[in-house]
Amino acid sequence: MATQADSLDGLLQQGKVWQATRPVMPQAESVSSGYPELDEMLPGRGWQPGELVELLYDREGSGELRMVLPALAALCRREEDLAGKKGWLLWVDPPHIPYAPALAEAGIDLSRILVVRSNSRRDRLWCLEQALKSGCCSAVLGWLPAGQENAVRRLQLAASESATSAFLFRPEACRSQSSAAPCRILLQSRQQGSDITLLKRRGGWPQPARRLLLGEEQILPAVTPVVARPQPQPVQLRRVK
Repeated sequence: MATQADSLDGLLQQGKVWQATRPVMPQAESVSSGYPELDEMLPGRGWQPGELVELLYDREGSGELRMVLPALAALCRREEDLAGKKGWLLWVDPPHIPYAPALAEAGIDLSRILVVRSNSRRDRLWCLEQALKSGCCSAVLGWLPAGQENAVRRLQLAASESATSAFLFRPEACRSQSSAAPCRILLQSRQQGSDITLLKRRGGWPQPARRLLLGEEQILPAVTPVVARPQPQPVQLRRVK
């Protein structure tokens, strides 16, 4: 009886079978996500340089940023070890100002972070595309609203030209739309951790949802509990004769 590893489904999930509809691409060294359970779900056991990763989330703070921070820190360490040219970690139109203490705690070199604010949808796309093509960035992170499917295709082509790590953050409403991104992941926040659903991956089938803890206790700053204080009672004043 054939085992899971010997079955066609198992080989496809491991990325060991070439599908005729897909071109043969050279295997670049992957970057670990920092989460062993997630690495098991990804082809090559990590993020593939040159492949656009589309992260969909039901609401902000679902773990979409914590998911990529270990990889950004790994890119910083790798280039330091190789004593090579240090590329930028480019953030294009993040919804909030990056929290520097949390990034430093995650092992990211703050001097390499570059935040860009665009004036229009056209400028945002131009900035993302040029950054991916330039080869000057170790990673490019972009926030893109719904309704820009053609833009995703252009960004994937740009990422493949320079083998740059690329992460695109989009709302869950984009799930039903077609996407040229080789890797699509849906994050749904839960009381403890997040449900991670691998919607699309190159060389394998989609994966069902798995509950993962994305390092909340390490990356998020401590929150001081708010103690409810008794509300002052109204005082009735009397006129003294």
